[in-house]
Amino acid sequence: MTESEFLDITGVSRETLDKLRTYVVLLNKWQKAINLVSKSTLPHVWERHILDSYQILTHVRATSGTWIDFGSGAGFPALVVAMVSDFDIHVVESDQRKCLFMREVSRETSTPITVHNQRIEKIDAFPAEVISARALAPVEKLLEYAEPFSHPKTEFCFLKGQDVDAELTKAAKCWNMSVNKHQSLTSKDGCILTLEDVSRR
Repeated sequence: MTESEFLDITGVSRETLDKLRTYVVLLNKWQKAINLVSKSTLPHVWERHILDSYQILTHVRATSGTWIDFGSGAGFPALVVAMVSDFDIHVVESDQRKCLFMREVSRETSTPITVHNQRIEKIDAFPAEVISARALAPVEKLLEYAEPFSHPKTEFCFLKGQDVDAELTKAAKCWNMSVNKHQSLTSKDGCILTLEDVSRR
């Protein structure tokens, strides 16, 4: 997928496309020094990372408020969401070098985000409208991480792979939740998992 094909699918503004293009340039530059994403995905960055992150927004009801992304790594999906929406984005990442990268992208693209260079368990909790994660942990563990940050209206949005059903079965032993699975645009085995009305059993 090229950036023009991404534009055809999403219809983002030219200003947003410029920010995303800068993001991709920085990703390729920094990847030479630190392992931000799997090397094999770089030739397909517009599909595997940019579109993969962008699609999450089509499954979230909220349009503003606080959004927390756990284990943000190179900033997917958080930085893409920040570039195309009005959410107050908070990224949580324990790797200092990855945090430096996200701050650089934020600065170079004039995209405001708050970077928490800490483990999730160490952060002073604050309420969020949306909590997301991509390739971080099983659903059960993600809900444990998210519990201090959630309120009755919080939406949970996790990018998941082929093990999602097994993860949900295990999580349902401890959690009540309303579950929706949406087919990923970028992977036949992937889905965007959205959870609402989450509470402990």
